Amino acid sequence: MTAEQKPGRKHILTVVVEDYFQVGAFSHLIPNGYWGRFETNLERHTERVLSLFAETDSRATFFTCGWVADNHPRILRKIVDAGHEIACQNYFHHPIGELSHDDFAKDIRRSRIAVEDATGQRVEGFRIGRGWIGPKDLWALDALAEAGFKYDSSLHAPLALQGVVHKHRGPFGSIVEVPVSRLSVMGRPLLVCGGNYLRQFPAWLLQKSVEDWIAENNDPLVLYFHSWELEADQPKIAAASLLQRLRHYRNLDGMAEKVRFYLERYKFQTIAEHLDLALQPAAPRPLDDLPVEAENWVPEIRSDAGKIPLTLVIPCYNEAETLPYLEKTLARFAEKGDSIFDLYCILVDDGSSDETWDLLHKAFGTLDRFQLLRHDGNRGIAAALITGLGQVQTEFAATLDADCTFAPDQIFEMMALMGDDVDVVAASPAHAQGVMHAVPAWRSFLSRGSAFMYRCVLRHKLTSYTSCFRLYRRDAIEGITVCDPGFCGVTEILGRMDLAGRRIVEYPAVLETRLLGQSKIRVFRTIAGHLRLAFRLAKQRWLGRPLPEPEPMASEMQTAGADHNDGR
Repeated sequence: MTAEQKPGRKHILTVVVEDYFQVGAFSHLIPNGYWGRFETNLERHTERVLSLFAETDSRATFFTCGWVADNHPRILRKIVDAGHEIACQNYFHHPIGELSHDDFAKDIRRSRIAVEDATGQRVEGFRIGRGWIGPKDLWALDALAEAGFKYDSSLHAPLALQGVVHKHRGPFGSIVEVPVSRLSVMGRPLLVCGGNYLRQFPAWLLQKSVEDWIAENNDPLVLYFHSWELEADQPKIAAASLLQRLRHYRNLDGMAEKVRFYLERYKFQTIAEHLDLALQPAAPRPLDDLPVEAENWVPEIRSDAGKIPLTLVIPCYNEAETLPYLEKTLARFAEKGDSIFDLYCILVDDGSSDETWDLLHKAFGTLDRFQLLRHDGNRGIAAALITGLGQVQTEFAATLDADCTFAPDQIFEMMALMGDDVDVVAASPAHAQGVMHAVPAWRSFLSRGSAFMYRCVLRHKLTSYTSCFRLYRRDAIEGITVCDPGFCGVTEILGRMDLAGRRIVEYPAVLETRLLGQSKIRVFRTIAGHLRLAFRLAKQRWLGRPLPEPEPMASEMQTAGADHNDGR
């Protein structure tokens, strides 16, 4: 009997509610703690999924992590209002091997509470957030049964249970396992019933495999996909490798039609409907039953005069892709540091040729304590820093890149190093206690190689001289100039301070790879520039020959934003 001859037979459809930056392909590039910095597309592609289901009269179980529930509850309520079921994953996405038994129990409880609070609906089911639960991880099913879950859909089942709904019995009772169906592809049973496989494999091959599976099995087919897979136009993660880009972006433009084929051909329902589980309102919980989470830790910073006046100076050049990420990063830093810093921000558009200037106005133009400056043409990152630093009126100034490869939260610890006799705190990921996370080899080589050269020339023996991420005392930057307005000028600022007798201390920083947009560094040109700068600094230190005078630059510059100099 073919699939077409089984009218009325219903199968199971599941969807993972997940944004483009939360996916497994990018998990080593984007830690969970960075999710809140990205511009979300979650509502847009979830609405596309709901529209497709409405058009085909399909119902599904949506799995979502607790973080999504806490940050986007309105989206989950839309799913419930459309008649679908909500189940949960972990709070963040963790493979089962990353969590101890106790941590897993706490994590699923935290996530379940978040999802139930967002939807008002009791959560009955679970699916692991990253990867699958294997035969050696059945303790996790026992933990789910103990927590009161009715079913799980995470098991990468043995061949005897491929795609078969069955009960797992353990010391805390039983839980129904609803594994994703494993299809026979070229004679091999593979977990290809949805997701990346549905996008990558030839449509005819999967369609034939699905038909054969349905004809040979009485159990329902369990299909799945991710909400972001229905959105071809999504931000590109620049740091991803070729293999990761192929895995994530390939065939996105045809995914909606592939899903539609199955929705129009077969009838789909939720897992709860298949198991005859009546969805119930979430049970009320006393406030003291909520999980207690550790607050964001901030180092103790003593200031007898109250809040510490600090200005962030951020150069921007063709950063249209990264500005939404920067906007959220700054907002989170300002909220976290509200009780510590009297915060101001200067953003300098270094003559961008894209939409950076317009987007800066849109994001920051109406905000108090933000000042926008614009060069009439592209001069270089050091020139933009000099322009911004020249406008600083606070006691301290921090400079950082617009791509946020250095998280500004590190400023808290850098400020703790700013003693009375310190003029500059320079961030160094090359420090013994620093971290370079997924940073390209060429960038690490350039940083370490140049550091060795500058240690031979300058008084301070640092492990990095090229980082833009620094904390300055204002009197140390007054009147500072550079003869190289580009990337090497960032090092020149530090070199001039070293030779002027300023005290510099190093902070072991964490450097992430650039996630959005493209790096502006030209490697060979930058190497030649560092060789030239080191020679000039050596002549000044040992021969007393001053550095060349800065080249004259056009004085035209646009300014915008609230005047943030009043009262200081």
